[in-house]
Amino acid sequence: MEHGHVVDGLTAPVEVVYDRWGVPHVRAHDADDAFVAQGFTAARDRLFQLDLWRRRGLGLLSEVLGERYLERDRAARLFLYRGDMDTEWAAYGAGVRRTAELFTSGINAYVALTEREPALLGPEFAELGFTPARWASEDLARIRSHGLHANVEKELARALTLRDFGPGVEDLRAVREPEGPLRVPEGLDLDVLHPEVLDVYRLACAPLDLSGAAPCTTPPEPDGSNNWVIGAERTATGRPILANDPHRAVGAPALRYVTHLSCPEFDVIGAGEPALPGVSIGHNGHVAFGLTIFPIDQEDLYVYQLHPDDPGRYRHRDGWRELETVTERVPVRGGPDREVRLDFTVHGPLVRSDPERNAAFAVRAAWLGPGMAPYLGSVQYMRARDSQEFRDALRVWGAPGENQVYADAEGFGWIAAGRVPVRPNWDGSLPVPGDGSHEWAGFHGRMPSAHRPGQGWFASANEHNTHRALGWEPFTVTRDWAAPLRYERIAEELSTRSDWTVEDACRLQGDHRSPVARAALSVLDALPDGLPGTAPALELLRAGGWDGTMAVDLPQPTLFEHWFAHRLRPALLRARLPELVSSDRVDAAVAALTPDPDRAADPRVPLRLLAEAVLSEQGRALVARSLGAAHRDLCERLGPPGPAWHWGEHHFARLDHPLAALPDPPPWARGRRIARPGSADTVDLTAADASGRQYHGASFRIVVDVGAWDESVAVNAPGQSGDPRSSHHDDLTEPWARGRHFPLLYSRAAVDRHRASTLHLLPPAR
Repeated sequence: MEHGHVVDGLTAPVEVVYDRWGVPHVRAHDADDAFVAQGFTAARDRLFQLDLWRRRGLGLLSEVLGERYLERDRAARLFLYRGDMDTEWAAYGAGVRRTAELFTSGINAYVALTEREPALLGPEFAELGFTPARWASEDLARIRSHGLHANVEKELARALTLRDFGPGVEDLRAVREPEGPLRVPEGLDLDVLHPEVLDVYRLACAPLDLSGAAPCTTPPEPDGSNNWVIGAERTATGRPILANDPHRAVGAPALRYVTHLSCPEFDVIGAGEPALPGVSIGHNGHVAFGLTIFPIDQEDLYVYQLHPDDPGRYRHRDGWRELETVTERVPVRGGPDREVRLDFTVHGPLVRSDPERNAAFAVRAAWLGPGMAPYLGSVQYMRARDSQEFRDALRVWGAPGENQVYADAEGFGWIAAGRVPVRPNWDGSLPVPGDGSHEWAGFHGRMPSAHRPGQGWFASANEHNTHRALGWEPFTVTRDWAAPLRYERIAEELSTRSDWTVEDACRLQGDHRSPVARAALSVLDALPDGLPGTAPALELLRAGGWDGTMAVDLPQPTLFEHWFAHRLRPALLRARLPELVSSDRVDAAVAALTPDPDRAADPRVPLRLLAEAVLSEQGRALVARSLGAAHRDLCERLGPPGPAWHWGEHHFARLDHPLAALPDPPPWARGRRIARPGSADTVDLTAADASGRQYHGASFRIVVDVGAWDESVAVNAPGQSGDPRSSHHDDLTEPWARGRHFPLLYSRAAVDRHRASTLHLLPPAR
């Protein structure tokens, strides 16, 4: 099947070959036309997703969805880049501005095509009653709230726990790395803080909710992702292997879009976010590259004293400073434009003013500065012709912080990329006064890295890993790292053999053996036989020599997860808290330390408390009671152990479209329910909410065979297309759910053998 379209912005014909998995292979005569074609094909497959991305980021949802999104639009506008655009474009390096112009011209060319041929519009537009808008190249750089940010959330949670319950309770809430005492910044009044301080920030960064419910203030999703690179000396072929499975929200359409851009200047294939040009994870026939979050603390919550007679002024240094106020008009569907007021301090957007407490709050974010649009810098490093050029290109990388791994014919390695603020007199763990006593002093220079490490491999999983860099002078990157459990499981596997294959790397990406379950099982082995109520539970957990594998057809994961989260954790906390707070405060402290049931929790504290508990008779009895209670809970709810206990009955995915949240959703908006293995702590991370539905994990996976590029594989769920009418809308869901990949074909001959259709893009007639 062949199609043709005239596309404004092209200078010569472009051929786009779609393979049988829906991947567009763009063949252009130069880089300019490749980026125009990328924008056009991205819009062809993901136009509704792109339009919502732009509207959400720019604060233009009210224009098409109505007045109830006005506060959300205001919040988004607070977190736009508002600096000089020449400075902004220059920060990414030469050519990025031109790339953005070309890419958005391709999107606009497809939007223009839908205006001439409305049948091309996906059914989402008809369902909501609007049409897509045109893009400006600046949109790509100005939008910042789509990135992975959450540090100020951690600062506020830490400060509230510290104030209400003291440092001992805070140590039970979250693990800090590196360890060390918390120091409340001089001049900070903890009493003015409250949970609602960050509601506007949350509203700006939260995923879009079309249900019509109250504005979503859910904290951003957790950090996630795995990557590793294996040197030639440890593979069966003598070629390096690179694997990456970034963890983000799962749903439809897929967060990422796989594309192949081929022109004389570069020949790159892989995935990026569909609203951005280039490829951020993949290879270019010279260098393979992949990323995971390196959780740089790029945010600070500033607390101000307001003038007692004028809430429009705040104390800064030796005087009172006026808020900078901007008034903007927001178009509103079905009514007149509305004015919104945006206030800014010297540090950043004002997110809360509280005259009753004589306080105000602003977020300072490095990612609001020049050159910090999330992932836009990938258009530079994807052109690298060897690993040295790749490392050089990352010197200007801004946000988010990333563990970048790479491999080429000469070697492999890791570099941490991103800008870390210099905080001369504090470490970023807590909010700080906005009076000028806590100011950044630029950004740190050299970042940690490792080139050709002697062990023959390198992996990252968002864990504290700066100590793996040689010759690096340490500074505080953050004190909030992910638990090292996924990394340790990956390292355990990578260290055991020297004959790795692409298939083996795929298997490791789908590893479902829980490090938490393994650790807890080893502790349970210390329980003496005969403790009241434990026999049925222990018998089930030990049945078949269960090793902590969270398989869908086993009952043990269901019992283990219910026990660990809902019975063991609160019991351990109740046993420890009387040492730290008065008896009348224990219930409040337990509530403060109990994780949100819709969010995955760090297992390190309960694992430590469990290991300590079994050292005493009283502690062993507590553990036994909690285990017996968990078993009884499930028996009462599900009956005796059997198929109803299987993990897949309680742990599942459903890749819903945003329109599934409508009161009367269209039939195509709701995805199929699919049983899911794994957990929030397995290499194949499948974090689930209180209902058991997976909300976070790897919807995109890639494994690159460096040098034999056609042997590389990938998967992208639910499919490449966001149009429910397309055959590629959900054709990859089943392979994804089963841990399978498709061939990521690269050579022209291999692509042509699997050609499913061809799109001819033509320049306007001269």
